[in-house]
Amino acid sequence: MKIQYASYQDTIEFLQSAMSAHPHLIRLQSIGETWEGRPIMLVTISLDVTYADDKPALLYTGSIHAREWIGNELAVKFVQYVIDNYRFNPKLQHALTRNTLYMVPCLNPDGFEYSRNHFSFWRKNRRNNGDGTFGVDLNRNFDAKFMRNQNTGSNTYGGPHAFSEPETCAIRDFVESHENIRIALDYHSQGNVFFPAHKFNHEVEIEGTDLNVLCANMNHEIKKVTGRQYGIHRGKPPAQLIHGSGREYYYRKGIIATVVEVGTRNIPDYMKNMSESVAENIPAVQYALSEAINYSPLAPKRVEGFTIKSVAHDSVELEWQYEDRDDIYFEVYRSQHNKNPCGEETLVAITKTQGFIDRQLQSGHSYFYNIRAVDKVTKIKSPFSPELRLKTRLGRTESARTLFPSRETVGYLSQNNQAKNKEHFGYNSMFIGVDKKRGISMGVVQFDLSSIVEGSQILSAQFFIYPMNRVAAKIEKYGEWSVAILDADQVEDIYDYSCIADAKPLHTLGQTIESDKLTQGIWMKWLFNGVERSLLAKLLKQKRLLLRLQGPKKLPLGKDSQVMQFDIGYGSFGSGLHYRPNLELVYQLPEQQLALSPLSCNTIYKDKVVADKLASGFDAEGDIVYGQMSFDLNVDLPVDRTVFTNACLTVRCCNSIASARDVRFTIELVELRDVDYQHVKQRQKIEYIGYEVSNEQLRERAEHHFIFDSYSLQELERLHQAQTPFYFIIRATAESQATDALVNWTNCQDQQPAQLKIDYIERRKHPVAAPHNLQTQVENGVVKLTWENEEDEDLVGFFVVRNRFHPPRSPFDGVKLYGGPDNYTLDNFGTPDIAKYYAVFSYDDVPNYSQPVTIYYPGKTER
Repeated sequence: MKIQYASYQDTIEFLQSAMSAHPHLIRLQSIGETWEGRPIMLVTISLDVTYADDKPALLYTGSIHAREWIGNELAVKFVQYVIDNYRFNPKLQHALTRNTLYMVPCLNPDGFEYSRNHFSFWRKNRRNNGDGTFGVDLNRNFDAKFMRNQNTGSNTYGGPHAFSEPETCAIRDFVESHENIRIALDYHSQGNVFFPAHKFNHEVEIEGTDLNVLCANMNHEIKKVTGRQYGIHRGKPPAQLIHGSGREYYYRKGIIATVVEVGTRNIPDYMKNMSESVAENIPAVQYALSEAINYSPLAPKRVEGFTIKSVAHDSVELEWQYEDRDDIYFEVYRSQHNKNPCGEETLVAITKTQGFIDRQLQSGHSYFYNIRAVDKVTKIKSPFSPELRLKTRLGRTESARTLFPSRETVGYLSQNNQAKNKEHFGYNSMFIGVDKKRGISMGVVQFDLSSIVEGSQILSAQFFIYPMNRVAAKIEKYGEWSVAILDADQVEDIYDYSCIADAKPLHTLGQTIESDKLTQGIWMKWLFNGVERSLLAKLLKQKRLLLRLQGPKKLPLGKDSQVMQFDIGYGSFGSGLHYRPNLELVYQLPEQQLALSPLSCNTIYKDKVVADKLASGFDAEGDIVYGQMSFDLNVDLPVDRTVFTNACLTVRCCNSIASARDVRFTIELVELRDVDYQHVKQRQKIEYIGYEVSNEQLRERAEHHFIFDSYSLQELERLHQAQTPFYFIIRATAESQATDALVNWTNCQDQQPAQLKIDYIERRKHPVAAPHNLQTQVENGVVKLTWENEEDEDLVGFFVVRNRFHPPRSPFDGVKLYGGPDNYTLDNFGTPDIAKYYAVFSYDDVPNYSQPVTIYYPGKTER
C-alpha cells in the first residue's frame, strides 16, 4: 500500500520535471531546510508565473503532521491536473490567469519520511528534544496563542517556544514576505470535515460568513464528484480550542484560512479510498484558488448594513448600504440550511438596488441570506456580508413550538455498559454506532408534547441534532444512521438497553443517512412527511415522542469503531442551549364551529322589496332580481383571539328555471347602506364567494355550497372585529336576454334558505407589548442584561438575541442567549471586550413576537 504513495524525493523530482516542461506555468523553490537537512519545497503555479507574486494567491500546505499523507499526495495530483488541463479548461485558465497558487506539498519532510519508512503513525517532526524524545507538533508551534507544554513525549508537544522549528519558521518567513496571500488551506487527515479558523472566542467575526461559504462551496464541489458531504465545524468553546496552529496564524494576518480534514484514516487503502479523496478535492482546491481575487484589494468593498427591514409570513424585505456606483450590482443568496453553498442553486436575486423583497416563502420556516457586491466589468466579487438569519412569521391559523428534551430524557445506551447507561443521560455526548469497547450504542431522545393541545393538526415537523465529532466513524462508506419513532407506552424503562433495542418501531423517520453523508458541525435534520405528521398528531394523546437513534451494529474484520458523536447540550461535554436536540413544530389548534342563520332575507325587484322571501333571477321585463341575506357576527367570540379557518355558505333552491337558457347564479359578500334596488345596484363588492352555479346544477340538486377563499375569510374577520352586520347578494347572469327566470331559495317562514358555517380556532392575533428599559452591565466578567415589561396575562416570556453587526430585527437574527420568563440574562458565551448589539422580544403562547427593544453594548475598547 505504501508503495503507491509518492515519497518526498518522488515529489521533488516530479515537481522539478514539471517546472522544466512548463517554465511559464510552474516555479519551484526551497523555502527552508529541516533538522535532517531536507529542503522544504514550495511550488508556484500561475499564468504567467513570472508575475505570480503580483496576483492574489492561495496558499496550500500539506502533511504538517507526518502520518497525514493526503496533503502531499493531493498536491502532486493537483499539479498533474493543472498540467493536463490548463490549456483547454476555461475555469482553470481563468483561475490561474487572475490568481496564484503557492503549494507546500509537505511541510514536515523529516516526519513524513519517518512515517513512510519506520513508524506509520508518527505525527511530529524529528527534532531531538535532548531527553530521549523526538519531535515537535508543528501545528502547535506557531505564535497564535502558543501554549507551552512540558511533556516532550506528547503527540501535541508544541516545542520550547513559538517558531522554534525550522519548518514553521520557513512558512512564516514566506507568508510574511508575500502579502498577496488571501486564502490558506491546510490539508490534514482524518474526519472529512473543514475546520475554519477562529479568534479564540465565540463571537461572530466579520469574516465568519466568508469562512463558512468558502468551505460550503468547496464542499459542494466535493459532493459533485463522489456524493460525500464534509462537515464544517469551528470547534468548541474557547478553552478547548487548539493553540499555536498555522490556521490561526494565517487568520490573524487577515488571510481566510481553514483546515481540511480528509478521509477516515491517516493512511487509507490507496486504490479504494485515497484515490477517491484526491479526486473529490481537486475541484475544491480549484474553486478556492478562483476565490482568492475576491478577497484582495482588487475586489469591491464588502456590503455594509445588510439587515432585515420587515418579515411577514410569506415574504421578507432586506436592505443594505453601498455607495452609488454604476459599475456595481449585488448577488443575494438564500438557503433553508446553515452552512449551505452560495452558488447558482441558491442565488435568488441579482439587483442594482439596495433592497430586495423575497416572496413566496413558507410560513414559520428558517431562512439564511448572504450578499456580495460584484464589479459589472471585471466580475470580481466582494467578500460576503455577515449572514442574515430569520424565521418567517406564522400564518394566521398557525401556532409553533420548539421543544427540547430535558436533561433526564436525552442520552445514549451502550450494550456493554448497562450499569452506567443512566449516567449517559444529560451528562455526556451521545455516541451512536458500534465499537469494540461499548458494543452497540443507541441514542434516546424523548420530547414532552403536553404543551400542544390534543387534536391539533401538525402542519410541519422537523427533528434536529448536532453532530460534533465523526473521528470515531473510521470506515468509509459503511453503515447507516436512522431515527425510529417508538411507542413510549410500550417502553418500560428508557435507561434499559434491552427495552430500547428490542422495541418495535412505530415508524422509521425519513431516510437513513449513510456514513459519507454524516456532517460534523452541520445540523442534521429529519423532515416529517404526511404519514409521520399524522402519527405525531396521534401521539399527542400520549403526551410524549420517544425517538431511538441507531447506527451500524456490526464491525468488519480488522475494524474497531464506526461511531458518530452528537452533542446533547448538557453536561461537561455539551455546548449548551444552542446545541441541544430539538423538535420544531408548526401546527393548527383544534377547530370549533359556529353555525349562523340569516337575520333577514329579501327579494329585491326594480320597483319593490319583498321581505322574508329569497329569490333571484330576471323578471318579466328582463331586469335583474336580486336575493339579499344579512348575518350578524355579534356573537360571544373575542375578536382579538378568534381566527376563522374555513367558512361555507349553504343555500337551498326550490326550483330551477324551466327554459334551457344558460342562467348562472353568483353570491357576493358586499357592503350595503340600504336595502333597495338602487343601493344594491351600487353595492360595494367585497369578494365573490366560491363559484357560480348553473341552472343545470340547480336541476341536479337542491343544496349548494359556496366556499370562502383566503381573502374572503380575512374580510369576514374584519367584519367580525367591526361587530357590524354583513350582507350577501345572490345575482343572476345570462349569456343573452332572459325574462321570467326566477329561482326561489326557500320561503323563510317555512325553512331557513341558507346557513353560514364558520370554523375557527382560539388564537391570539397580536403580540404582547415589547419590553422596555433594556440595560447592560458587566458582572464577574460577563455581560448582564436586564429589562422591564408591561403586565399581560398572555405574556409567556422573553427572547434575547445578540448580533455583532446590527440591531437584531428578528428573534432569530443572531445568537440566541435566552428564552424564558425572567427579566434578566447573562451572555455566558460572549466576551465583554467586544462591541455588539442586543435585542429582547416579548412573546406569547402562539408565539407572536413583539417588536424588539435593542441596545448597543460598546465593549471595553469603547468604554
